[in-house]
Amino acid sequence: MTAFAKLRATEFGYLDEQGQVYLDHTGAGLPARRQLDAHAERIRNACFGNPHSENPTSLASSLLVEETRAAVLEHFNADPAEYAVVFTPNATGACRLVGEAFPFGKRSRLVLPLDNHNSVNGLREYARAGRARTVYVPFSGPDLRISDEAIREALTGAGAGAGARALTRRGGGGLFAYPAQSNFTGVQHPLEWIATAQELGYQVLLDAAAFVPTNRLDLSRVHPDFVTVSWYKVFGYPTGLGALIARRTALAGLRRPWFSGGTIHVVSAQGDWHKMADDETAFEDGTLNFLSIPDIAVGLRWIADVGLDAIHEHVADLTARLLTGAAALRHSNGEPLVRIYGPTDGHLRGATVTLNVLDPSGVIVDERAVSKDSAARGISLRTGCFCNPGAGEAAFSISRRLLSGAVRRTTGTIDDYLQRLGLPSGGAVRVSFGLSSSPQDVDTFLEFVADTYRDRPRADTGLTPRERC
Repeated sequence: MTAFAKLRATEFGYLDEQGQVYLDHTGAGLPARRQLDAHAERIRNACFGNPHSENPTSLASSLLVEETRAAVLEHFNADPAEYAVVFTPNATGACRLVGEAFPFGKRSRLVLPLDNHNSVNGLREYARAGRARTVYVPFSGPDLRISDEAIREALTGAGAGAGARALTRRGGGGLFAYPAQSNFTGVQHPLEWIATAQELGYQVLLDAAAFVPTNRLDLSRVHPDFVTVSWYKVFGYPTGLGALIARRTALAGLRRPWFSGGTIHVVSAQGDWHKMADDETAFEDGTLNFLSIPDIAVGLRWIADVGLDAIHEHVADLTARLLTGAAALRHSNGEPLVRIYGPTDGHLRGATVTLNVLDPSGVIVDERAVSKDSAARGISLRTGCFCNPGAGEAAFSISRRLLSGAVRRTTGTIDDYLQRLGLPSGGAVRVSFGLSSSPQDVDTFLEFVADTYRDRPRADTGLTPRERC
């Protein structure tokens, strides 16, 4: 029995005990039993209070919170003199902190690859409010990667007129935000883009939520200004906690539009005056989740014990197994059973694979039907566009012109929108692996697709008329 098979049987035995096939690790990781035991043991045998005080229970909480900050920096090999850790509800909350406080202005730009989660896409609303221009970087090929040339062109304003190019030369810069790994295709975008953007006067927000569960991010080698993380994606528990890992110089340049409990050093109600805290706590609103933050340190120790590099190799093997098996799935007439979006090999990609099931004539089977059928088999996967509309639009070859017309005329329902776009389905099927995944999980999914959809007409979906496009 391999090391990961033993972990599956012990720490994640609840999966097989319940007959679960879990294939949604990009949505959320799964907790090991030892993590849950450690949480229960800690709060059962000690007393912890609100950290914002000097009493014994408050100090006990504060000590564990600060130890967890140090553990996070150690995990990412980040120099405490350079980086600080701000605890947030999730990666989305970390993005919001940057967006609301970033000094957008007429002389700055927000540059976003089309391959971004909506938590990053939403930064454009803060940029718009600050009168900054948002520039999207298009995909560069059928594997849904983005070229270095396209990134540099967008950052320098090449092709956008003399005014934009002059702005960049004058150091107007702005913010460049992108994912280290796509949550749609699993494509891993170059970390070298960080230095490229910074050399051109930009600060960089790296969305690492999909990347760090199975890959090493070394902040002594690359130096993004902001990194966003959701811990439940890394090790399943605790939920409701993420982090903004930020360079201290970058944090100092942010200006929060409000203050709250926990964020200020001193405040006067009648004097209409306040002074923000002079460290990372200025970005931590209200009372921290002090009973769960120490579980992050527990999870990081768990990942270190298993070995992040070993986890990376484990999920890479499973991804290769899925890609090979999916390519071999055929209808009786020789037509493929699935269409994969993004890379079909393991080069510079993570353990996230997005696909659609095809009927014998090559037409996409509605992903909502796949969702219902897979759920009936005890398989947890994810369907839709995964909060990444840019990648979804590119995968379905939806042009900006077509989108513009559909948006103007749609009634607002998903079915009407899809009909106006001429799409057979509103999204795709995403399979993703993590520490607890097994080769049997891959085989079960492939068998499900073959048994359920081989030679099955698309019309035979089991959806009611209202559920269909």
